[in-house]
Amino acid sequence: MATVDRVAPQMRSDSIFFPLMVVAMAATVFAGFAQSWFLKSIYHAPPEITPLIALHGAAFTAWIAVLIAQTTLVANNRRDLHMSLGVAGFALALTMLVLGTALSIDALRRGFSPPGSPPAPNFFAIPFGDMVAFIPMLWLGWSNRRRAAYHKRYMLLATALLLDAAVARIPLGFIETGGIVVAFVICDCFILLTAAYDFATLRRVHPATIISGAIIVGSQVLRLAISQTVAWHGFAMWLAR
Repeated sequence: MATVDRVAPQMRSDSIFFPLMVVAMAATVFAGFAQSWFLKSIYHAPPEITPLIALHGAAFTAWIAVLIAQTTLVANNRRDLHMSLGVAGFALALTMLVLGTALSIDALRRGFSPPGSPPAPNFFAIPFGDMVAFIPMLWLGWSNRRRAAYHKRYMLLATALLLDAAVARIPLGFIETGGIVVAFVICDCFILLTAAYDFATLRRVHPATIISGAIIVGSQVLRLAISQTVAWHGFAMWLAR
């Protein structure tokens, strides 16, 4: 009985916290891509939307929509529908992985890098590294799909990993000036919020939050380091051919 008394409040607080985090992520994506994607017909902002960009944008938008649906289903105790939709969600995630990798290579070949960023071969480490780090996050989410506390944290923070592109495009001066490092720090706030929630409700940081944070922050540091190396530049130039 005591265990049930402890679990019920935890489930209720999870039903509030995780949907709110997903809404915050959705708002971040909208703020970052409003001019170039969601409201492009109003702003007429460059670049032109190629078929690959359109597919990638549609897949990522669908991922956010699925995440909202999944957290809402769990909050309303519709775990049957949550599990059914989960299979399609993971198929969508794999599609995002393929499209994201293809788009990062396409941007490299076009010589694209955001204003204030290093040359395209160096910048390529950022979006390509997102996809590389997304792989273990997806695997952890899938392999822990029957362990709800682990699964929800892995999937939530896997999405936080991918928010750097949206954050970097939010039209706020300090983000544009600070570049990708500031974008990383803002994305990492989702990890810190999850850790704070863990500590407030569990009196400890959940292992899934710790592992996710290590993967995400570790990948960020590694990308910033290797992007400056001759070996990485050579790899990027090989892919760009």
